[in-house]
Amino acid sequence: MSQDDDAPTPFHDLDRYLELPRVGGLALSPDGTRLVTTVQTLDAKRTGWTTAVWEVDPAGVAPARRLTRSRKGESSAVFAASGDVLFTSARPDPDADKDDDESKAALWLLPAGGGEARVVATTPGGVGGVLAARAADVVSVSAPVLPGAAGLDEDEALRKERADRKLSAILHAGYPVRHWDHDLGPDEERRFAGSLAGDDRFELRQLTGPGRQLDEHDADLSQDGGTLVTTWNVADPGAALRGTLVAVDTATGERRSLVDDPDAEAFAPAVSPDGRWVAFVSETITTPEQAPEVRLGLVALDVPDAEPEILADDWDRWPTTVTWLPDRSGLVVTADEDGRGPVFLLTFGAGGPGAGEPVTVERVTSDDASFSDVRVAPDGSALYALRSSYAAPAEPVRVDLTAFTATGDAGERTPVAADVLRGPVPAPALPGTLTEVETTTDDGARVRAWLALPDGAAADAPAPLLLWIHGGPLSTWSAWSWRWNPWLMVARGYAVLLPDPALSTGYGQDFVQRGWGAWGGAPFTDLMAITDAVEALPEVDESRTAAMGGSFGGYMANWVAGHTDRFRAIVTHASLWALDQFGPTTDHAYYWQREMTPEMAEANSPHRFVADIRTPMLVVHGDKDYRVPIGEGLRLWRALLTESGLPAADDGATVHRFLYFPDENHWVLAPQHAKVWYQTVLAFLGAHVLDEEPELPTYL
Repeated sequence: MSQDDDAPTPFHDLDRYLELPRVGGLALSPDGTRLVTTVQTLDAKRTGWTTAVWEVDPAGVAPARRLTRSRKGESSAVFAASGDVLFTSARPDPDADKDDDESKAALWLLPAGGGEARVVATTPGGVGGVLAARAADVVSVSAPVLPGAAGLDEDEALRKERADRKLSAILHAGYPVRHWDHDLGPDEERRFAGSLAGDDRFELRQLTGPGRQLDEHDADLSQDGGTLVTTWNVADPGAALRGTLVAVDTATGERRSLVDDPDAEAFAPAVSPDGRWVAFVSETITTPEQAPEVRLGLVALDVPDAEPEILADDWDRWPTTVTWLPDRSGLVVTADEDGRGPVFLLTFGAGGPGAGEPVTVERVTSDDASFSDVRVAPDGSALYALRSSYAAPAEPVRVDLTAFTATGDAGERTPVAADVLRGPVPAPALPGTLTEVETTTDDGARVRAWLALPDGAAADAPAPLLLWIHGGPLSTWSAWSWRWNPWLMVARGYAVLLPDPALSTGYGQDFVQRGWGAWGGAPFTDLMAITDAVEALPEVDESRTAAMGGSFGGYMANWVAGHTDRFRAIVTHASLWALDQFGPTTDHAYYWQREMTPEMAEANSPHRFVADIRTPMLVVHGDKDYRVPIGEGLRLWRALLTESGLPAADDGATVHRFLYFPDENHWVLAPQHAKVWYQTVLAFLGAHVLDEEPELPTYL
């Protein structure tokens, strides 16, 4: 598909779509006068991505301006207490002895008063996880260190020895051994701290020693820089891990436990402005019968052996992020709700946090959208965030908290709309409209969905329907996705249905519980019920339909294929096929084993119904997928050709297709691979749903 500059929207042309800049991350300066974000764009060769730091005016007056530019790109931008911008980048260091094209990410500082960025900290394995105190010159970073190294000097020597010997072997002494798309080890994450005082590079003090306790950790730094609060993995029976919270003194490295609940995991810590409290998110350890419960937690940081408490335990929503108000009178929280991700305000009683008084939870934002990267102004008058929905990608916005607190009668406050700031990227024009649909199932459950309709869809020109099933399974279609973007399909004339069946978040605990341990039950019947409702719409053509999904959505696509012939074609990406095989071989088997008993795996495994599959299927899988290992795709592919109700002919001819990516993972991330993914999916759907001749790139 060649680039078409005359296409009505970027979604009509894959090259133009890939060129759309993508906003991510948000940081607010301690004085509240500056905002920075990052923007990802195609590199010069159009085969990768590069990211730059941009500044956005919090007042929404001045246009956004670019702050950094390099071939390697920049990320993890935060503000130091001085107002300087810190970021990580593997770009060449002008003060280094040589220009090492394979250099690791270093910590850079861009002065608030202007001037060139300079390197302020390095480690042999690179730095990440940057945290900066808001009222002190303390900075904390994470860095991978080989387990045999006592510190960074030994780490450098050991890395050189491994490189000289061309060693790649890893000796494991625990579980897990890999995560999502990468092998764990031989190095392991450790935390460091240092001081930004002066103009020279600063020395990093090691805060944590050997071990895998900080793999995939969350952390926060107190405003005075004296305490780091981080998640800390501990071993549980059955080669399992459980997340706890610990506090680390950044001067001495002394560590003490804050939250260690054998029945729950703790994550997303947030230290209060006065350094006395830590708010966090708690998720219960599941059982085969009981879905997780996610709640807000609070623990005193300045009281030894303090008992954590659960906040708003009657609030039937799952919090995702938590941020303190500057006066510590409440918490700003995000949570999924009804296909959106609003901002909520949790307000403590008159006694403040820890007083044991009832708290209130109120919805702050009225937007039909999801919010992330929430940052509260230092005077508490406003909050800043990235807002996205299936109507627009992420963009920086401001929410006036004074307008929220001033609306309505006493005790009744009305949600307010966010104000869009002058961000670095305008929202692209869409090839259709987004609407909302819902139905009621036979068991009385309400099931809702987003429906993206192409321009021109009408009773006399109904659009073919594409049912797109989300992954997770504990997830929701609530925010824009560049990877799973329905508008590319809408631009080709499809009506795209994005439903939230049982197991979806944002509809309460009971809605999750309906599908727990029974993936082939309510999640499937919910999908069919909402599809029935949408097919009854006059602008939808019920005779031309297809279904697709990735990850758990791929599992459901496989289940759908074995339980109905209503669709003309099915696309299954990174999908679970044989649950008895998937459970022990996925990257974190202990998590799935809590729900996936042998009986559950047997009852809900799609592979048992292969003989009933009579629908053409496109199987997509990446070899580097560790969450759903490639064996799932390989076994599914052979089963389709040999055991399905639509097997290959004696001469090998088949209507099924297998799109294989040797060096992609659970997602397809490389720009040109993403283009091939959409080209292949659209060609496959076009052949079977639209009766078109497939148009595939010749290089396939």
